[in-house]
Amino acid sequence: MSIAVIPSRFGSSRFEGKPLALVGGKPMIQRVYEQATKARHISKVVVATDDDRIFDAVEAFGGQAVMTAKELKSGTDRVAQTAEILGLGEDDIIINVQGDQPLFDPVCLDELVAPFSEDPDLGMSTLAYRITNQRELTDPKDVKVCFDRNGFALYFSRSRIPFPRDGETGVATYKHLGFYAYKKGFLDTIAALPVSELEDIEKLEQLRVLEYGHRIKVVVTGHDSPEVDLPEDILRIEKLLA
Repeated sequence: MSIAVIPSRFGSSRFEGKPLALVGGKPMIQRVYEQATKARHISKVVVATDDDRIFDAVEAFGGQAVMTAKELKSGTDRVAQTAEILGLGEDDIIINVQGDQPLFDPVCLDELVAPFSEDPDLGMSTLAYRITNQRELTDPKDVKVCFDRNGFALYFSRSRIPFPRDGETGVATYKHLGFYAYKKGFLDTIAALPVSELEDIEKLEQLRVLEYGHRIKVVVTGHDSPEVDLPEDILRIEKLLA
């Protein structure tokens, strides 16, 4: 079974109440939920939250929500606890969906799940998109990823990687879109690991996986997924929606 979990919390230093902000007349969490339900290979979509306002909003539009502990430190921890609450099996696949990307293409979720049928030992996959917007090459909020010849992540960074020492030579740079898929057993493993040094430096959870010696399959998608970081980003998203 494959399920999509959307971790969602009300508090945010840059945008308080972001999940409930209206995007084209609907709460953002609703738009993300509805996109996830369109994926072909997802059997269930659940919002994982610790806030009654988000829980009630999800139920109001007919979605399914799960209440998780308030003290959880990351979205990964919230997804892992949701998998426990739902009683998922070790080989079930859980997709961690970003709750601030309301226009993501549902095909992306199917692309994330596909490698698990090709590699039965795979524990985790994630999405990348080749950068075409020059601003994203140097903006630290756009995380970059590079990967080996077999498509496994080498590193994630807020800096540009690889850095073209001799100037622009057409080298591809990939943006990490922040969606993950895990087998439930592997998710439990990484959620139990202490915060790693590189993770703490770059403030990127996925670096914990690499620093402890595990693999992440990088799926290159042809679908970008613009995100909402600040209230002013909503107008840009609504223009794309129109």
